[in-house]
Amino acid sequence: MEKRKQSPVRMLAEGGVTVGLALALSYLKIPIAALGGSIDFVMVPLIVFAYRWGLWQGLLAGLAFGTLKFFLAGGAAVNWQSMLLDYSVAYAFVGFAGLLRKRKNMLPVAALIGCIARFAIHFLSGVTIYAEYAESTADFFGLSVATPGAVLFSLVYNGAYMLPNTIIAIVVCAILIKPVELLDRF
Repeated sequence: MEKRKQSPVRMLAEGGVTVGLALALSYLKIPIAALGGSIDFVMVPLIVFAYRWGLWQGLLAGLAFGTLKFFLAGGAAVNWQSMLLDYSVAYAFVGFAGLLRKRKNMLPVAALIGCIARFAIHFLSGVTIYAEYAESTADFFGLSVATPGAVLFSLVYNGAYMLPNTIIAIVVCAILIKPVELLDRF
């Protein structure tokens, strides 16, 4: 396979298209939890971009998308910390898919890495910022108040939408392996 030229103009153009596509996809979603969270395809373009261009570029594209998503696609937060963690930082962490940049046929594994990294931030947000809501919201999921509140709440709540999103991202990225690797020739 021929190596693609590392043009900063091309990288910025692809980054802009990636963020725009992810933002457009953020309007096509299936709400899954009564208090937030949804199933969508927004991580796929971010994962593909990070896989093609690398960790730092992926982190920046995710940061840009997450911030725009909050302001333009109906983001909700209880305070500025939750806005940063649940949008800007969480989507930036999808850029960890870029750790596998030079690995051939590893796009689905890159998707898994990006999704786990995003889940980790949402989980952290759940056990810190949203911990005060854990007991009252835990009843919504049919959990006993005697369970380890914030940790279990965050695991169940964030897992309810991140698990399907992770599966979707891995499957779509597995389908896109060859087309994405063909892009490197141009």
